[in-house]
Amino acid sequence: MRQEMEIEFKNLLNESEYTKLMKRYNTSGSSVWQANDYFDTPTFELRSHGAALRIREKKTGLVLTLKEPQDDGLLETHVSLSEQEAEDLFQYGLIHSAEMNQQLEKFHLTTSLEHLGRLETERFEKQLESGLLVLDQSTYLGTTDYELEFEVTDYATGKLSFEELLQTNDIPVRETKNKIVRFMDRKALTR
Repeated sequence: MRQEMEIEFKNLLNESEYTKLMKRYNTSGSSVWQANDYFDTPTFELRSHGAALRIREKKTGLVLTLKEPQDDGLLETHVSLSEQEAEDLFQYGLIHSAEMNQQLEKFHLTTSLEHLGRLETERFEKQLESGLLVLDQSTYLGTTDYELEFEVTDYATGKLSFEELLQTNDIPVRETKNKIVRFMDRKALTR
């Protein structure tokens, strides 16, 4: 099990803003595919606490992540999964990791977990002097959206750098929910 604090700023983009930023920063034309499968109880008990559970699939393997809100960011708890462990979560809502189960105990879930769906992302990352620039094109539940993320180690200086990045590229500040929240909001509409 590994834990980390994530401090990042987000802004939804329209397709033309996304294309402009990709042309400016992705001079190599490289991006990485990843998929997130989201889990919660049928009544969204994790969501009601502001938490989220996902399996991220990358070319390097499968990682189960619990995201919990904290004062200046999100506490992320990660455990690696075998394909069989992932299948047990998909099929039966079972998590084999004692550490992850211990983290989930605080939510007092009353029903078992279920798979809610998948979000696929083409991701581009570039390390800038002031933080990590991430550009995502995500597809889920019949929709596609575009997002700029800016990951930093210090909230105050990171916020200034993020605002400058938006201003420099003529992008308006938009209130932006996390991908997991956007996915869950859309999923809740279909229930």
